[in-house]
Amino acid sequence: MVTMKQVGLNVASDPLMSLNYVGVLGGMVILVADDPGPISSQTEQDTRHFAKFAKLALFDPSTPEEAYIMIADAFAHSEKYGRPVLFRPTTRVCHSCSSIELLPALPKTQIRGFQKDGRRVIFPRLSYAEKIKIEKSLLDIREEFSEYDQNILTGGGTKGIISGGVSYAHTREALAGRECKLLKISTVPFPDKLALKFIEGLEEILVIEELDPVIEDELIRLRGLYGFNVKIFGKHTEHIHNAGENTIDSVTRAVDSFLGAEIVNQNKSTVSLPPLPVRPPVLCAGCPHRASFLTVKEAAKGKKAVFTGDIGCYTLGNAKPLDMVDTCLCMGGGITVAQGLKRAEPDAVHFAFIGDSTFFHSGITGLINAVYNQTDIVVIILDNSTTAMTGNQPHPGMGITMMGNKPPKVSIKRIIEALDVAQFICVDPMDRNAALDAVKSVIDVSGVRVVLFESPCIVLAKSRRKAGVDKDKCTGCKLCVTKPGCPAISIKEDKAIIDNALCVGCTVCSDICAFNAISVKEEATK
Repeated sequence: MVTMKQVGLNVASDPLMSLNYVGVLGGMVILVADDPGPISSQTEQDTRHFAKFAKLALFDPSTPEEAYIMIADAFAHSEKYGRPVLFRPTTRVCHSCSSIELLPALPKTQIRGFQKDGRRVIFPRLSYAEKIKIEKSLLDIREEFSEYDQNILTGGGTKGIISGGVSYAHTREALAGRECKLLKISTVPFPDKLALKFIEGLEEILVIEELDPVIEDELIRLRGLYGFNVKIFGKHTEHIHNAGENTIDSVTRAVDSFLGAEIVNQNKSTVSLPPLPVRPPVLCAGCPHRASFLTVKEAAKGKKAVFTGDIGCYTLGNAKPLDMVDTCLCMGGGITVAQGLKRAEPDAVHFAFIGDSTFFHSGITGLINAVYNQTDIVVIILDNSTTAMTGNQPHPGMGITMMGNKPPKVSIKRIIEALDVAQFICVDPMDRNAALDAVKSVIDVSGVRVVLFESPCIVLAKSRRKAGVDKDKCTGCKLCVTKPGCPAISIKEDKAIIDNALCVGCTVCSDICAFNAISVKEEATK
């Protein structure tokens, strides 16, 4: 099994498309967590489209319990048909937990090793033959899924609701015991035979799904193919919103309207609650990226500069007061976008920011391209020794694998040196003067210049240092607040105050203070 979000599937699509033609011997499940909202992604994408595009089966659970059961079904399906299978838990399923009843011991397939059967080299003639087999198997799978116990048809009447994924759980709750014909769809390909049983006798159908009208389009296809006289409401008719998550409130409103019931919020609180404060994401107090951004900002002052960003914690550098990320496209895009912009705007200085994890993931190829094509850009690698934004997963520069093995670290320095860039400097961004001199020294040089800022993420580097404010020296100028944007610093009664629960004594604020009102000291051991 391999896991990723929907944007990761974009990267994996090339090998996956071909793998379906080559086939697999053991079970292979690709878990793709779609992110309606999106809550933490560049895009809203519906992996069900990819399943149809790649001609793969897909399982779409509505609860954590179902996810547990259906993972076993997905592996069994993969082994039966010798094809990869997609598994699509959306945000709320991934963020939920549930008690489960353990499945009995599942059969284990013996590892057979590589078999030289001629199928592992994908040539056009083989692709053509395999395409015929794939199309035939999809028809068989469509029939099989009409009998699958997680595609469930209940109820009766002339009105029907069809749903899938977490939207089905919301629908069940919204119905609150009211009867109508209800069909749950948990798979791709679409189970035509079961859906035809559902449509029969209905006058109106409401389709509730996220993100795209995938189920809705399948129903419209069946309606046209078999000549049903039934009205279908959903995203195409704007009865269900076409972006973002479905919630229990939005689904309840849609269900009540569809069934002709008076809309009543049964959970309405008798207490009037104030609105929640706006809390935009921000770099952590003491984050070394803040020091890196401030250094580059000061070094580039007075120059026409563009700052291309990438995917990671440092994307948050786009917010005020830092305002140091002008673009964010995809992993590795910071370096490649800078190359394109340099050709469009050659008189500007183009800085490309990228983290250590992203550099290993997809930054190296872009850097090689920049060197080979002699592009005048400054690449700023922000090495905080981890994959901080998404949970501190290991990467090749950390010297530990996901399985706990400890191979030698892959050195970013040696990679850069091997590329023979025009200029390369490695410096600690927390050393303000040295970092500033490093960035200034590369600005007016031609070719690819690389500055490697090395300072560990504060999650890794526990500090006992704390900053404090001398109120007698503090003038209330607010520069320590308005320049770095550190969440540990605020103003009270026209004086700066520092929250010791957040502060890690990084020295950025003390370096900024023009009145020496902030000092950093080692916290006494209790």
